[in-house]
Amino acid sequence: MRAAAGAPAAVDPEAAYYQTIEEFFVSRRGDPMFLSNADWLLIRGWRKAGTPLRVVLRGVADALDAHAHSWGRHRKVGSLAYCAAEVDVARDRWQRALALGEEPGAAPQAALCGFAEALAGAPFEGGVRAHALALATEIRAWAADPPPLRELEARLSVREGVLLARLRDVTPADRRAAVEADADAELAPYAARMPAPVLAQIRRDSITRRVLALYGLPRLSLFGL
Repeated sequence: MRAAAGAPAAVDPEAAYYQTIEEFFVSRRGDPMFLSNADWLLIRGWRKAGTPLRVVLRGVADALDAHAHSWGRHRKVGSLAYCAAEVDVARDRWQRALALGEEPGAAPQAALCGFAEALAGAPFEGGVRAHALALATEIRAWAADPPPLRELEARLSVREGVLLARLRDVTPADRRAAVEADADAELAPYAARMPAPVLAQIRRDSITRRVLALYGLPRLSLFGL
């Protein structure tokens, strides 16, 4: 495993989430270090929970700022886990802001209408087109009367999974193979640096994004990088 200073510039958006947190933590800590497997798995947990990158970085910054003014400031922070409690606090603040409509982008109508428009205009045929049009209608209904954002994100995740399964059935095998090969090529520099479950999660997310992009579709998620 290499230090962050030798890390490649992230190209894949899914890998960028992990690498940005790593680079921010290492730069704020003040000297090069290795992230442990436990640290990578911690980042994976934040990603799977839909915690926006900016919220994680805010929590890491708050933890390290507090450490810099503590009695133990002369001792180096040895692990990203030191910041986990402050990331939880930052996530709680973010979720409260969402509930109160105070978070920028908390009103999801524009994003939902964009998803619906993309689904309705995608170059599908037959049963997949019928499914996409039905999903577009459903998403427009959510835009007219949005449920709570956390519930809405969960709904979108489920619908994306069903759509992806249908797309895998109709996408030619050679195109699916090319998508997987491209993802593997971009993620290859990370293979020796991350534990297998983390790399597998990034690979799944990367392939999902690439398959949807074949049809001009974005990820169906309100919480981007």
